[in-house]
Amino acid sequence: KSIPLDYMIYMSKYNSTHGKFKGTISNYFNGTLIANGQVINVFMEKEASKIPWNQFDAEYVIETTDESTTIDKCQQHLQAGVKKVIITRSSSDVPMFVMGVNQDKYTGKERILSSASSTTNSLAPLVKVVHEKFGIIEGLMTIIHSYTPIQNIIDGPSDKGLRCGRGAAQNIIPLKTDVAKDIGKIIPDLNEKLTGIVLHVPTPSVSVIDLSIRLNTHAKYEEIRNTIKEAASGPLRNILAYTKDKVVSTDFIGDTHSSIFNAKPGISLNDNFVKLIAWYDNEYGYAHCIVDLIKYIARKDREYQA
Repeated sequence: KSIPLDYMIYMSKYNSTHGKFKGTISNYFNGTLIANGQVINVFMEKEASKIPWNQFDAEYVIETTDESTTIDKCQQHLQAGVKKVIITRSSSDVPMFVMGVNQDKYTGKERILSSASSTTNSLAPLVKVVHEKFGIIEGLMTIIHSYTPIQNIIDGPSDKGLRCGRGAAQNIIPLKTDVAKDIGKIIPDLNEKLTGIVLHVPTPSVSVIDLSIRLNTHAKYEEIRNTIKEAASGPLRNILAYTKDKVVSTDFIGDTHSSIFNAKPGISLNDNFVKLIAWYDNEYGYAHCIVDLIKYIARKDREYQA
């Protein structure tokens, strides 16, 4: 959906969840914006092939719409002159990469790729750490997720399904999720070992994963959380965080980590069956995941071309 340029500036300046933009943004000239001194060209086209990417030497395009989530649909961007397209959601036929988990599988030959979903970016680093140390036999997850733009704020018709048409600000709404399938693609050893559901709740941002898993190796809960803590302060620093504070969802608004493991609410039934809790800002934090992935891809592309 296209919007007037002045409205775009207004929405960039003011956000009900994250507050006022701390930089500067204004209308520049002839359909361009200037944000913190950076000129941004704005196009309003329904078909990606009509965007003149090649005129501006665009190399990487971030595809955030629901319309283009497959290789076939993203080809239009490539035809318009870009080198790579990054889809910001899960995809049925596009390779997915999550920082801290499988970014090393990127070969440079992929022209269309996916940064997966915000939830996958939160869950994947956590299960990777636990699986590599203790082995995950199977698991169930419940994702308590803030409401999203595909939902109606008040009851009304929706082409996304009956439940999506119910008032997001009034209800806890169960929906299906492909996160478990995505984890199986990103970490093949966990394929078909995890499944779960998502409950959309009346909060504007920050979501939480409730993960119950059966382990292959006996381990006390304290040993598991210490393993996660070591990863958070070591190889997964800036991706996975650790806290033992008695926190709530709003404490993570604006947090840039992909996943924040909360040690306090986690529990264990025995040395093989545990419940782990991880928070994530599904908007602001995920935006940082995308930026970090593109930085990595751009760096690797330069290395491959050298």
